[in-house]
Amino acid sequence: MAERDYRAVWPLPSSTRLLAGTSVEVVRELPRGPAPEHALFDFDGTLSLIREGWMDVMVPMLAEILLEYARPGETEEGIRALVKDFVTELTGKQTVYQMIRLAEEIRARGGTPRDPLDYKAEYHDRLMERIAFRRKGLADGTLPREAALVPGSLEILGLLKARGVAIYIASGTDEEYVLEEAALLGVDEFARGRIYGAQADYASFSKELVIRRILEVNRVDGRRLAAFGDGYVEIADCKAAGGIAVAVASDESGRSGRPDPWKRERLLGAGADLVVPDYRDAEALVSYIWDGIEPEPAADAEPTGRTREEAAAPDSVSAAGAAVGGTSGSPGRGGRP
Repeated sequence: MAERDYRAVWPLPSSTRLLAGTSVEVVRELPRGPAPEHALFDFDGTLSLIREGWMDVMVPMLAEILLEYARPGETEEGIRALVKDFVTELTGKQTVYQMIRLAEEIRARGGTPRDPLDYKAEYHDRLMERIAFRRKGLADGTLPREAALVPGSLEILGLLKARGVAIYIASGTDEEYVLEEAALLGVDEFARGRIYGAQADYASFSKELVIRRILEVNRVDGRRLAAFGDGYVEIADCKAAGGIAVAVASDESGRSGRPDPWKRERLLGAGADLVVPDYRDAEALVSYIWDGIEPEPAADAEPTGRTREEAAAPDSVSAAGAAVGGTSGSPGRGGRP
């Protein structure tokens, strides 16, 4: 099954609000209903930062290849801009789709491309050179896991496991590497037997298929599913199934605790119900989704409603790691049965 292309199907909200004292942005109030029994996480950029900087490998490589087939008048700068545009547009899908697009651009210029899987293999070799120090450091213990995880990842996985929620990981990265890197990060123990990744037969894998399988095998409807991701695919697929979609607009390089503006806008267009920059407010996030309970606002707290422009501003989100109320809190959706 081919993965869907990005298309903004939800209008950007005119205003949103933050859960008190947190960086959890509520886009749509969650309806009362059954609590999710299943939680699907994307991997790269949602849990793992091992492959942070991948675009700095892919774009130069693809531009270098396409430049050999440049039309008269096309410049290196123009080729690079074109490549960056389509790589960005296809981010969230399996890597091979960016290579398929490269092959199409080569054909459009009268060239004969290699098999897209060959380009994918070359890209992966270059990427592995770039990230080898992270993989080695995690393997020998010289790099702490926290340095290669989206902040709060282990906490939110632990909270969900303690609630008995079945956790799944689905990634556009090849499955063998997802399994390896999940083990290096210690997140594999939360999703034993439920980690999925891209296959050589790329049409045989998609996150939509994973979601469909979760619902069919467990005989539940989409209301029993929550998905967390920094890619539009899992957000759009979760919403299409009727689940709760949490956009993880992670700042992968800076780990600033503020949402990445480009990711945020893209994921809102895909239908995200909530937006977080990471999981530093995991306790409040889980309590809101699963119990309908919000943290109590501080006595001197400012109103948390925000316009679209305020929400997109880099410094608009409260500092990550802010104190979250304990078990007490104001009722959100009145709890879940």
